[in-house]
Amino acid sequence: MQQVEDSDILKKFEDEQTRSEAFSLLLKKYQQKVYWHIRRMVLNHDDADDLTQDVFIKVWRNLSSFRQDSQLYTWLYRIASNECITFLNKKKAKQQVSLDDLSEQLTSNLNEENYFSGDAIQKKLQQALLTLPEKQKLVFNMKYYDDMKFQEISDVLGTSVGALKASYHLAVKKIEQFLLSND
Repeated sequence: MQQVEDSDILKKFEDEQTRSEAFSLLLKKYQQKVYWHIRRMVLNHDDADDLTQDVFIKVWRNLSSFRQDSQLYTWLYRIASNECITFLNKKKAKQQVSLDDLSEQLTSNLNEENYFSGDAIQKKLQQALLTLPEKQKLVFNMKYYDDMKFQEISDVLGTSVGALKASYHLAVKKIEQFLLSND
């Protein structure tokens, strides 16, 4: 099956008659990518599932006002990234825990999650990622897992390419240190 173009989705979404079809096409094209982007940030399947649903509710409500001054997936990733950061900040505040305690709790979830149980290397990488500040983790995930170019990440996060490269480099160094010290 051939992938539908974003411009076709947006055109169909403008027409009341084809709006639902357009949204279905959008879901089919991006739902899994958005889910995994979120999942790598929050680690828990149920939380990622809920956040993915929240993202697409926002997309449904706001797609008609999408100005198309960026690519559609960039806009989706920006919404998903903001939802993740908001969720993690609320979780920290609600539980009144420090970042270290939250990382410890997420590590515990990581050990219980079925998705991560089979691959020790992947689990260790996820534990290393938990030591990173949220922005560095976002940058690393988008570059490493989603294979996005720095310019694309810049469009999503609204940060200069130079700052993103520095952030990615710092993240890689911290991950290397974690992996070497927790061998």
